[in-house]
Amino acid sequence: MDEPESILVITPHPDDSESAAGGTIAKWCAEGKKVTLVVCTNGDKGTSDRSVDPAELAATREKETLEAARVYGLAGVEFLRFPDQGLEDTDEFRERLVWQIRTHKPDLLLCIDPERKYIRHRDHYVSGRVALDAAFPYSRDHLAYPEHLKQGVDTHKVEEIWLFRPQEPDTYIDVTDHFETRQNALHSHFSQVGPRDPERDDRSRQRLAETGKEIGVPLAESFKRIEMFR
Repeated sequence: MDEPESILVITPHPDDSESAAGGTIAKWCAEGKKVTLVVCTNGDKGTSDRSVDPAELAATREKETLEAARVYGLAGVEFLRFPDQGLEDTDEFRERLVWQIRTHKPDLLLCIDPERKYIRHRDHYVSGRVALDAAFPYSRDHLAYPEHLKQGVDTHKVEEIWLFRPQEPDTYIDVTDHFETRQNALHSHFSQVGPRDPERDDRSRQRLAETGKEIGVPLAESFKRIEMFR
């Protein structure tokens, strides 16, 4: 398949893409691709510590996200700042994702799979569903949010979409050479995962090794690939 040069990552919470696709993001950045991250919620409920102020937690998680972006070498980070556990399939949310897609004009959109069964975080489902809708047909059609055109932001056709944490994966990426960067980016989210330690690294390596068996490599991440406009 043709290699994408511009990738837009839409993640429901600040650390979700690191835990599910961090090795792949690290690989793309190492290859010099333009990778931009869109964080949908502020993560202000992501703690079990009852003494933490939600506003302070949200500010901390933005700083952690920017540190992870530095570790990767991302082209940029966009914060939508919806409240944690507050994502809904609304026109406002959809329009803001369409704006991001039209502004950054990615070849590839990476978002969470909304179709996971059983227990799932509602923000995960909603962000994945609305991201897919934003990519098609809204970002493509000039009569969807025509105010964007008046502001100089034209329509865009995403060529392909990859879903992370997929229900039915069909695409595997060798991330063996990018494990260190993945882990450093993940542990930039200190409020969520704490410092790096050998035991946690071993658990992460074991999960990636199980996926790697699918394509005969030491470590891999899996995705569901959807071809759009080729």
